[in-house]
Amino acid sequence: MPTLRRFVLLTLLPGLLSSPAGWASDLFLDSDEPLPAVLTATRLKQSPAAVPGSVTVLDRALIEASGARDIPELMRLVPGMMVGYSGYAKGNLATVNYHGSRATEARRLQVLVDGRSVYRPGLATVDWGDIPLAIEDIERIEVFRGPNTVSYGANALMGVISITSRRPVDSQGSRLKYTRGERGVDDWYASEGFRAGSGDFRLSLSGQEDNGFHHTDWGEKYRDSRRSTRMQLSASHSLADNQALDWQLAAKEGSNQRNYDFEDEPMVENIVEPGDTDKDVTARDFAGSLRWNVDLDPSHSVQLQIYAQRWERRQSWRTCDVALAFDPDVARLFAMNPEYVEDVADYINIGEELDFRVPSPPPGSAEEEVLGFAIMNKFYDDPTTRTAVCGDVNQDIDETRYDLELQDTLSLTDNLRLLSGIGYRHDRSDSQTYFNGRVSNDIGRLFGHLEWYLTEHVVLQGGVMYESDKLSGETLTPRVALNYLITPRHGLRFVYSEAIRSPDMQENNVDWRYRLSNVTGLAGRDSAYAFAYATGPGDLDQEIMRSREIGYNGHFDFGLSIDIKVFNDEIHRMISEPLDVKEFVPSNKHWMWFRGAETEIDWQLGLRDRLRLTYAYVDFDASHKSDRRLTARYSGSGGWMHDWGRGWSSGLFYYGADLLNERRFERLDLRLAKRFSLGRTDLELAGVLQQRLDDEALTWRENLYDDRRQVYFSAQVAF
Repeated sequence: MPTLRRFVLLTLLPGLLSSPAGWASDLFLDSDEPLPAVLTATRLKQSPAAVPGSVTVLDRALIEASGARDIPELMRLVPGMMVGYSGYAKGNLATVNYHGSRATEARRLQVLVDGRSVYRPGLATVDWGDIPLAIEDIERIEVFRGPNTVSYGANALMGVISITSRRPVDSQGSRLKYTRGERGVDDWYASEGFRAGSGDFRLSLSGQEDNGFHHTDWGEKYRDSRRSTRMQLSASHSLADNQALDWQLAAKEGSNQRNYDFEDEPMVENIVEPGDTDKDVTARDFAGSLRWNVDLDPSHSVQLQIYAQRWERRQSWRTCDVALAFDPDVARLFAMNPEYVEDVADYINIGEELDFRVPSPPPGSAEEEVLGFAIMNKFYDDPTTRTAVCGDVNQDIDETRYDLELQDTLSLTDNLRLLSGIGYRHDRSDSQTYFNGRVSNDIGRLFGHLEWYLTEHVVLQGGVMYESDKLSGETLTPRVALNYLITPRHGLRFVYSEAIRSPDMQENNVDWRYRLSNVTGLAGRDSAYAFAYATGPGDLDQEIMRSREIGYNGHFDFGLSIDIKVFNDEIHRMISEPLDVKEFVPSNKHWMWFRGAETEIDWQLGLRDRLRLTYAYVDFDASHKSDRRLTARYSGSGGWMHDWGRGWSSGLFYYGADLLNERRFERLDLRLAKRFSLGRTDLELAGVLQQRLDDEALTWRENLYDDRRQVYFSAQVAF
């Protein structure tokens, strides 16, 4: 990435040349400046130098300066994070993955919003555009870059993204914001913060809309617009001097368009016409959470958290196929060999094009050839097998999660802290299409983390998570770390950890069948099943990851923060096959390893300037081709934020990644803003320009825009 290297050199050179002669000798002097604290790594508040791993913090100032409209765009600021997009059927859906593997089906990151997991239990994914949280309400995002099953359980295999919303006490008053721009951008936000009794409250309403990609590589208009409306009510109550109660209610409603054809559908033909809304996904999300914190004494605290979530997805359309597709012999042949069914269909299609009766079946086993020849003869000899059969099908699914967790933090001595906890989770998925009814899972967990200061410079840490999963069995995952603190602000770390990912319900427990209702064309039948179906193996093992990391974290008294890490990660028993109803063969036979280095530099240059640089080099290999294709070897970002005075400010950011699915990505973003103070009212006007520096499709060849530039503007008023 020569462009990124030039950017790094040009940015660092002025600071290096202007450094005083004695700079190196004073690197590790202590400062009276308060140290920042991170929480995501171990659930304990720790200084960055004492954390057993790498943590990226995206604060409110950085979020605003970036001009990002959604969370995936912010992840480009995290070293080693891959941001991609889905393919033809779902092109406008962003996906996020750390270091790589199959980026379009990111199943190995735990994502939390105020401690609540938004990782869907049934289809095991994160709908980034459907999280019921406005970006304007995000206070900070902590990203733990590495396995963290020890603290957050299965699915935190490669990292944890913890999103913290603004506290109601810090959100008093009213805020209104409107954003409009190219590509159909039409966003709005309104919030009201107030105090009532012993509590502080914030009610936020927001909406987001855009048109997605312009066209496919065939020149067809891309039908992938999205629209959402969100609500969040947050409250914080002070019950006593040592007790606090926080609760939230959140909801989201919206729709995501889908293209007219799905390559993975069992039907040969569909009858969706331009302008129809068939196949569009209607999404509704609901969440509620409650957290109670009690300080029993200065060295002992307890936290109880309860939350419930529900994801509802509705997607239905009317489709057609020839009557032969519903013949029992076709279903029998599909059960023997799905690929042979495709071969038979190809023979029939060739014969139709040439107006010729193919005299023999495709080559296969004796049983396959007999059954395939019988199907071909039915097509030729029985005209009713060629009549059109139409019906309504759907991919509706409801997913529900209930979670209860008790956490205890105890300082045993001045040098020894223990965090321990117990939790229970119930997950449920309801779908006639995916599960032929309902699948549920119960997960119990016990976890602990011990932090022991052997001396003022040496910190030994160990953690363990025990989980009992009804569908996947029992697991025990450890982590051990040694931190050497040169000073409280500068530390070296040596970390070994293991993590697991349980196979999700779709991989292991699916019973995937498309049922047509309101059928026309089949005498005496008002419903029928498509011949293609898939059933989960039911005995998949957990994926297991072993990670080794050596790193350095330092905070200098002239505003410079640096984090560097080198890593060696290995994933075994990996489930890498694409989940396709026509070819459903998940297994634990795959593997992948990552080796490389990452760095993150954040430099506050006085009161007006802030520089931020990230870079990641990832060497890798994998047994499955999709894991190799969807991993970038070089990636990084660079940012410069400046306060020009008189209310003017700007943010200039560069993002780059090489060969993500064989496609380079480079973009330059500029945000320019002006604040006006009108008595007790503040007004901010801002514009964002995003300029692509490459000429590539995004992740997949069909994800194309008409031009490489996007502009949008916003106006925000607070009073």
